[in-house]
Amino acid sequence: MEEGLRSFWLCFVPLFVAVDAIGVLPMFMSLTEGMESPALRRIIYQSVVTAAVVGMSFLVFGKAILELLGITVGDFMVAGGSLLFVISVSDLLRAEKVQRRVDPESLGAVPLGVPLITGPAVLTTSILLLNEHGIVVTAAALIPNVLIAGIVFYFAEAINRGIGNAGAKTASKIASLLLAAIAVMMVRKGVESFIHGRLSG
Repeated sequence: MEEGLRSFWLCFVPLFVAVDAIGVLPMFMSLTEGMESPALRRIIYQSVVTAAVVGMSFLVFGKAILELLGITVGDFMVAGGSLLFVISVSDLLRAEKVQRRVDPESLGAVPLGVPLITGPAVLTTSILLLNEHGIVVTAAALIPNVLIAGIVFYFAEAINRGIGNAGAKTASKIASLLLAAIAVMMVRKGVESFIHGRLSG
């Protein structure tokens, strides 16, 4: 029981950092500014469903695709960790997250669901955690994080009043810094698996 709970939190925390719901809050508010409550609720629902479906699909089929391509766990850990590091450093150095003009009808799916909630960082982190902890634990940690993002969006105005734009940006930078550290850990583990494979081969 304790081991299962530990595995859950080892999956939950990196995914929480990767989703960075507070960090994308200013963009969410900007994209949905002036919308009526019914439309806003529909967009939030659409974003959560899209993010969950994409994330779960990647969990189910991602590993099979890697095996089909002949990519080992170590390969993906080094490549995925490097990608996460680049993403996190880019977010750290950028003044604010990139914003694009979008169609209100598809706003919930793109860009809110993908890539703001379930983006490259979440997908890469998910597949790496899948290799270490299995699909059940990883999925159990992924879904609550997607729901948390939806809850943050739902209470966006109240949260923004409480922490302000500066607070949201600070939280985003801290999350990016943590993600960079997680990325370095993944690269280190990938290199260790290469070395272990050569020594045992």
